[in-house]
Amino acid sequence: MAPSKDDRKDDPGPSVKDKELYESLRDEGNSKEKSARIANAAAAQGRSKVGERGGEHGSYDDWTKDELLDRAKEIGIEGRSSMTKDELIKALRDH
Repeated sequence: MAPSKDDRKDDPGPSVKDKELYESLRDEGNSKEKSARIANAAAAQGRSKVGERGGEHGSYDDWTKDELLDRAKEIGIEGRSSMTKDELIKALRDH
């Protein structure tokens, strides 16, 4: 029996290697892309290794708008040029 449409909606697919971590991250409110990126890195390198990487930059709140725009451009956030500083911060955190 094929999975129902609702079952497929919740399944992240075969490209996500650590589905448990992916679901946990999604439950926390992270985007699908960010959750998949973290889950796959954890599966490849180990969860503790991935956790060590955080904290290299200061809080986005301390960045200038120009720095936020540069970072948004690096990761391809659309509509960044018309965003306020607060909108840029939210977009970067949600990416």
